[in-house]
Formats: sequence, structure tokens, C-alpha cells
Amino acid sequence: MTPSRQNIFRPDIVLASSSPRRREMFAREGIPVRICPSGAEEHLPMELAPETTVMFLALCKAQDVAAKEEGLIVAADTVVVADGKIMGKPADEEEAFAVLSMLRERTHQVITGVCLIDNSVEPAAKRCLFEKADVVFGTYSDEELLAYVRTGEPYDKAGGYAIKETFGKYIDRIEGDRDNVIGFPMSRVLPYLKTDLEEGRRI
Repeated sequence: MTPSRQNIFRPDIVLASSSPRRREMFAREGIPVRICPSGAEEHLPMELAPETTVMFLALCKAQDVAAKEEGLIVAADTVVVADGKIMGKPADEEEAFAVLSMLRERTHQVITGVCLIDNSVEPAAKRCLFEKADVVFGTYSDEELLAYVRTGEPYDKAGGYAIKETFGKYIDRIEGDRDNVIGFPMSRVLPYLKTDLEEGRRI
């Protein structure tokens, strides 16, 4: 009997995220997960490169959940970077308008850090990684941008947008992993989620 696709993945994966986009990606791959969002506060101890920042934040989230849950803990953090500077989640209409105006007709980077902690073994195993993609925005008028900002969509998203929602129509192209831009580099992480170590990888 051929095993189901679900059976090739570990049954004890804990996704430390409340992001519906990340949950959808795991469901798309047929990966069974328990959802346990992290309550870790996102405080950085020093000025870090964006790649280090996302891995550090993912590590904090994974450690927070690993203290409460047992299994393979998977945590992620995604940022938008322009000119080497992290563009956070806008707090209000003015900030969202300013950020997306600056990104108009330009290339920026989307970087996702992932941390995996397997605390089902002793000592616990840990791996952190990151994935980067370039996103090129096309043109849009101030009126179009203002209409988007007033939808309320920008406020829980890095850089003020999500490619699967309204603003996705203004993306000219993506150079890199599309899933990474959505918020999780699934193809990069997938081998670590498998039960068969001949097919998968040790974290």
C-alpha cells in the first residue's frame, strides 16, 4: 500500500505562528501541524543585519513555544527591506502611505527567517536559516495607494502589503521563491519536516 502524502511528514510538528498564510501553506502540502502562536516579544539586543534579525526573531518565537510544547517547533519571521533598512508593519495610514510610496517602481527584498527546534530528542536540536527574494513594484497613483491604505489591509503586514491580497496586482515580478514572499520558504524547509531521514535532513 502506498503511504499517504501526510504520512511522510512528522506527526509532531508545532507551528509557532498565527499567520493564516503560513497555515495555508502547510495545509497545501498536506502537513499536519498543531498551531501554537508564540507570545515572545520582538526586542532586538543590538543593530543586526536584516538576515540575522529575522533568524533571531524566529529563534525567540521557537524557544518560547518549545518551553511549552514538545515536538518539532517551527517558527518564522518575515521582513521587507529597502536600501538595507527594515520596513516594519505600518502603524497608521500616514506610515503605510509613506512606506508604499517609497517602494513604488523599485526593487526591494523580502527576507524570511525560520527556526526549527526539535525538543523530542536530548539534547534538543536546533537550526536557523533564512531565504531572500527580490520584489519589483510597478507604478500606482497616489489615489490608488490612498484607496488601498484605507482598506485597513496594510497594518498587520511587513512593508504594508501581502502579495495574495489587494496590493498584489501592483507587483511587476518576483525574483526568488514566491512562498518566501508570502511568508514562509516552504521548499527550503520541507526536507526537515519529513519522517524518513533518507529523504529528509536532520536539523
